Amino acid sequence: LTGEDKAFYARGRVAWLAHCLSNLGEHPERVMDFGCGEGSTANLFFSLLGASFVQGVETSAKVIDLARRSYGSERARFMLLDQYTPDAQMDLVYCNGVFHHIPLQKRADAVDYIRRSLRPGGLFAFWENNPWNPGTRFIMSRIPFDRDATTLSSRQARQMLRTGGFEVIRTDYLFIFPKVLKWFRRLEPLLSPLPLGGQIQVLCRKL
Repeated sequence: LTGEDKAFYARGRVAWLAHCLSNLGEHPERVMDFGCGEGSTANLFFSLLGASFVQGVETSAKVIDLARRSYGSERARFMLLDQYTPDAQMDLVYCNGVFHHIPLQKRADAVDYIRRSLRPGGLFAFWENNPWNPGTRFIMSRIPFDRDATTLSSRQARQMLRTGGFEVIRTDYLFIFPKVLKWFRRLEPLLSPLPLGGQIQVLCRKL
């Protein structure tokens, strides 16, 4: 519906995160992809963030097997969520579009899992669909996988993360213009503080 495929958005998210990390003077080497899916984002962590190691975790054994076959290596490891033991070794955890599928009563546990995976002062890049964006709501309503999802606003996300032991550093809204209006995309960095984009990034630090 936007004229772009999922690879466009995946690259856009990690490129924006790289921009934010550069502004902070952060260079994460060990990255966790929480809800890694088929594992394709691992290559972006290597190429755009300069990571040396990626740990993907996911709840589906079938999807993890696919990730291992497609992207597994000495530098990229993929495991079921309950097979990985958080050990405070990760510099950065990245998560995209996962929490709206987690039941409300289990979200605090998921945040705690991520917090325990991070080293002291480690960063969490929390990405979610923006429920204030009408285009996002329309697209989610047309995807069977998302029809029963419970979305989070940026305010709810920040509250959840602060309660879970994180300091919120910044909130950004990305992906405003579809492909037919791509000439306006150069304005998106300037508009990122406004709740217009289709996705939210809340970047926070473990306290």
